[in-house]
Amino acid sequence: MVNVTLSEEEQVEALKKWWKENGRSVIGGIILGLSAVFGWRYWVDHQSEIAQQASVQLAELNQTVADGKGDLAREQAKQIIDQFQGTPYAIFAALNLAKVMLQSGEHEGAIAQLKWALDSSDDNSLKQIIRARMARIMMDAGQLDEAEQVVASAASDSYRGEFAELKGDIARARGDKSAASAAYREALEHDVGNSVLVQMKLDDLALPDKS
Repeated sequence: MVNVTLSEEEQVEALKKWWKENGRSVIGGIILGLSAVFGWRYWVDHQSEIAQQASVQLAELNQTVADGKGDLAREQAKQIIDQFQGTPYAIFAALNLAKVMLQSGEHEGAIAQLKWALDSSDDNSLKQIIRARMARIMMDAGQLDEAEQVVASAASDSYRGEFAELKGDIARARGDKSAASAAYREALEHDVGNSVLVQMKLDDLALPDKS
């Protein structure tokens, strides 16, 4: 089963980064538009309250998903997405919703949620993670051409090793051992996360076919 969600630590780091980059502009925009009517202090407190509410709801959603309560998780995720669009909270909710759908065998629904999250995010690292997980689901669903397109759209950055591994997996699924071997070597050369597993895949390709 492909894990399409982020760990709590990954979510916290992404949220910190988003608020550092966007929190001031969000508050500033509100102040510029409404400062004649409302006080600056009120809106700062209001934004803080919204962030706190979103954090609590996201934590509850994470727990609901962990507990395997799919129907409730769907409701919670959709509520967060509706209430907090334009923030990472909505994106993480979509990732959770994708996981619930995937567990129910709804591959297309899960892919749709990941596409929405990808289009809604402005964080390059998060977008790369979403691309990789979306490609995995597409591969599991036998959508090799679509998975290849997602991998091809990924930037050549610190995730290059992960996408090289995906290229290798796609090539192997197509029976192209030469392309798969080259991709796995590329993954190893660019610090892929699970180098032991990739080396095992590469070694497996070198074994003679069993007849």
